[in-house]
Amino acid sequence: MPAPHLSLPPTDRVLSPLTGWTRAHWEALADRQLEALVPYATPGFAQYRLPGRASWSGVVSDGLEGFARSFLLASFRIAGAGGDVDPRLVERYAQGLTTGTDRRRGTGLDGEAWPELTDCSQQMVEAASIAIGLHETRPWIWDKLDSRVQERIVDWFSGFVGGRTWDNNWRLFQVVSEQFLASVGAPHSQEDIDGGLDRIEDWYVGDGWYTDGDGRNFDYYIGWAMHLYPLLWARMAGPDGDGGRAKVYRERLSQFLTTYPHFFGGDGAPVHQGRSLTYRFAATAPVWMGALADCTPLEPGLTRRLASGTARHFVERGVPDERGLLPLGWYGTFLPTTQPYSGPASPYWASKGFLGLLLPADHPVWTEREAQLPVEKSEQYTALPAPGWLLHGTPHDGIVRLINHGSDHNPLEGPATDDPHYAKLAYSTATAPESAPHAWQRTVDNHVALIAEDGTPSRRRRIHPISCEGRVASSRHDAQLPGFDKEFPIESTTVLHGPWEIRVHRVQAPEGVTVREGGYAVADETSVHAERGPGWALTRTESGVTSAVVALHGWDEESGIAREVEANAYGPHSATPYLRSTGHPTGSGVHVTLAVLTRDVVHPQALRESISCVTDPGDARQVRITFPDGGTVTV
Repeated sequence: MPAPHLSLPPTDRVLSPLTGWTRAHWEALADRQLEALVPYATPGFAQYRLPGRASWSGVVSDGLEGFARSFLLASFRIAGAGGDVDPRLVERYAQGLTTGTDRRRGTGLDGEAWPELTDCSQQMVEAASIAIGLHETRPWIWDKLDSRVQERIVDWFSGFVGGRTWDNNWRLFQVVSEQFLASVGAPHSQEDIDGGLDRIEDWYVGDGWYTDGDGRNFDYYIGWAMHLYPLLWARMAGPDGDGGRAKVYRERLSQFLTTYPHFFGGDGAPVHQGRSLTYRFAATAPVWMGALADCTPLEPGLTRRLASGTARHFVERGVPDERGLLPLGWYGTFLPTTQPYSGPASPYWASKGFLGLLLPADHPVWTEREAQLPVEKSEQYTALPAPGWLLHGTPHDGIVRLINHGSDHNPLEGPATDDPHYAKLAYSTATAPESAPHAWQRTVDNHVALIAEDGTPSRRRRIHPISCEGRVASSRHDAQLPGFDKEFPIESTTVLHGPWEIRVHRVQAPEGVTVREGGYAVADETSVHAERGPGWALTRTESGVTSAVVALHGWDEESGIAREVEANAYGPHSATPYLRSTGHPTGSGVHVTLAVLTRDVVHPQALRESISCVTDPGDARQVRITFPDGGTVTV
């Protein structure tokens, strides 16, 4: 049930049998968030300075972020209602535009004027939201502003013209902002617009997937940025001004959406992977965009079920909070889910998830009966070769798991780093990685590591995809150990079978090194139950989410439980089951693990005895696995 501080309309189980939500729920949720911001506004409504940790850009930039990202939400609400909203909402944002562009109001901590747009500044991000908001609310805000205010707004946006942005999704902020200038007859650079749109062509990798800049950068930014902004730009440019690009963007989004619903669990949760997860509802933006651009392959009832299910998932877990605010975190405040660029108003990019309000109330997305998610229909296996991912969902528990053999968020060359939201072997809709610094240093969960004599684990930095097809995917990474100049390759293959993952690791390592592998970290508000035995370990939350690892080949009998506190976005108490093998032989070795994440009752020893795993006598690197149902696979 929603938190008592959030008043929502009655559910409609006829129209929406799966979530109960209707358009009225989305409007109520938007109104609550917008009204809750008012106490934090500066006197002229140009900034919203929210409580919480400041970003690296500082308080003034964070205040602009509060205006811009909430204006995006307000614009969808205003335009979607044809202007029939509380007039104070329109007045607040019109006043904020007037004040924020008035340099006489001062730009320091005691002022309200917005910082100028300079190369690669955070203001560029926020300007794009303001540009979209101005375009969508043009009859109610822009057209009614004093001409002098319009000129000041144009002057502020002109900082984009000829400016330099970061070479990733930021290029699109310049595109939509300068297209807004073009739409109001203001000076702009068509070269900037075309150059930004041309640049994203370099990042298109096929099957509806982009990478966010050079490298293997796959996460929700592909949906809420790389697909979203080109089609919002097309709405500004119009059919006579898009040069045929919009048709290509619609086709790509349609391809992307074909598999996108597979990322969402039966409870509405998105897979917990990638950066900026504090944007929460924004994960639904590409689904709404597909309907808005008339290019979606999804049934209207599936579009609404996915989006409403995700919004309801967070509402039922206290988001927004008792103040009506979106805290920095996943459910409650949890800073390891954020990045240094995240400020107190950053979560309001969740506004993108309200894009559906631009669809009229009589659109089929709002009027047709909800349809089931893929995970609610049947067992799902989805191979995504472009990002190097396998998705598998099980209908009896509604969990979706993402197997990662391709996204590392690193440049293609040069020094590489690792991040808990990219480096793991697997992610899911029911778990989060152990991401607090103290836990990340140990990096036990969903990671195979070589352990140095001093206890330091190797890292999984740059991931080299090998294959991804059907129910099998593989990749290689080069492990580094303290005291060794050389790197040690680890080739990992994952085979899916129901809720099970068979993980085969071919390890090159020095003699005597310890090898360790962890399963999923599960977390709860109070405590996590744990058990272990020879060659297996298991952790379970009070709600029944169970993670287990079972040794099938190449492991010693040693197992363990890694417990953490305040390390996980899903709860303050978390635990990960793991296996260890000491005394690695010189050269290569093969380790095979059964990893399980489920809401079923798990009997690890029975699983161990029922799954056969043997190596080929002629080639010890070849592994033949036989399942209890008689199915076999050779890896």
